[in-house]
Amino acid sequence: MSTAETHVLAYPFPSSGHVIPLLDLTKALLSRGVQVTLLITPNNQPLLPTNFPPNLHTLILPEPLFPNPNQNRLVAIVTFMRQHHYPIILDWAQAQAQATPPSAILSDFFLGWTHLLARDLHVPRLVFSPSGAFALSVVYSLWRDLPRNDTPQGPNAVVSFPNLPNSPVFHWHQLTLQFTKPERGGPEWEFHRENILLNIDSHGVVFNSFNDLERVYLDHMKKELRHERVWAVGPVLPLSPLPEERGGSSTVSRHDIMGFLDSREDGSVVYVCFGSRTFLTSHQMEVLTRALELSGASFVLSVGVAKAKEHGKVPCGFVDRVGVRGRGFLIEGWAPQLEILGHRSVGAFLTHCGWNSVLEGLVSGVVMLTWPMGADQYTNAKLLVEELGVAVGAAEGEEKVPEAEELAKRIERALGRSTKERVRAEELRNAALRAVGEGGSSQKELDAMVKVLGEVKHEGDAT
Repeated sequence: MSTAETHVLAYPFPSSGHVIPLLDLTKALLSRGVQVTLLITPNNQPLLPTNFPPNLHTLILPEPLFPNPNQNRLVAIVTFMRQHHYPIILDWAQAQAQATPPSAILSDFFLGWTHLLARDLHVPRLVFSPSGAFALSVVYSLWRDLPRNDTPQGPNAVVSFPNLPNSPVFHWHQLTLQFTKPERGGPEWEFHRENILLNIDSHGVVFNSFNDLERVYLDHMKKELRHERVWAVGPVLPLSPLPEERGGSSTVSRHDIMGFLDSREDGSVVYVCFGSRTFLTSHQMEVLTRALELSGASFVLSVGVAKAKEHGKVPCGFVDRVGVRGRGFLIEGWAPQLEILGHRSVGAFLTHCGWNSVLEGLVSGVVMLTWPMGADQYTNAKLLVEELGVAVGAAEGEEKVPEAEELAKRIERALGRSTKERVRAEELRNAALRAVGEGGSSQKELDAMVKVLGEVKHEGDAT
């Protein structure tokens, strides 16, 4: 049957790091003739493409409000969406019954409650994971097995995952705060647990990953979920041409950034960025900037605009000493990351290891320096350093911050021309490009997913 009869509701969590990859996946579905209705909030409308294809529709939903400052931000946003978006989507779907009714919901990992919405709409719900298969395997195991730790601050407080491939071990502080911070059994903890269990019960899961990157964990996920509806369709990135704006505007022009990079030698620049939601402490910032100074390397340093007193600022005098637009370039605010990483002069990427940044680093073929801060980042760092061999460990949160001299040495190592990490970086870059190329594994997986959705709709029509 025609893919035009398949109508997917794409529902991201309303944060740019979640909206952007789901938008990229949406574009791939649209290119296959699938109808997509994007459920989006007003603040994220600027992320939408300017020229809508005819098979893309939007349903604008109320912006989440969380008036209680003491409530966890994630819990507040998701609770608002469940309470206020749910009835709007139901009413909208009923109005579509005579046109092209929804045939599936593709929703973010944080929106586990949409499994219940899909049940009310009599359609399957697919989980879109903003994390990789390794990270999600750890999270699913964590909430299923519910390990305890009576001494979370102890140096030997570790959690092992013997049922996962390679039996990974993590320190307690490396696990997601959603599991370790709330009181076990309390309302917030149970909220997160329900979200995970609803994700596990959903019809399938879609990863922004690819087989050659995480095959063993993708296979593990199929085994754990007891079905084959696990698709690795990534990296879902706009490799060419790059969009003018991808998530925000910068305080500096692309022309100036590219001019600086054009003046550098091939592979000589380290790009430093911790994502749009991570802010360094004063100590972390002092160590980082001192290390950049000591390393002698050229660099692009992207930092968020400090919004609270605990956020570290670039130390006074640093810019003057390294000579911005001389040896270093400072960006405050959004950075055109894909374009920077893809420049010939960038050889290393110091990153917090958010999954979007990991994938952008991989397709650019740069060596990564890992400095995870929370969420899935410790898991991603372990994958990059210990299993894939494509990265150098730089630091960990506030717990393991090396001396500036040591961090400088790690930066120098990451910029080395013939290291084992650089060889692996090139291998994985090629593997990523093969996966998304014509006939590649990710293209085949996406076709298989679309086929399953068409069959599900066909079965529903026949009943």
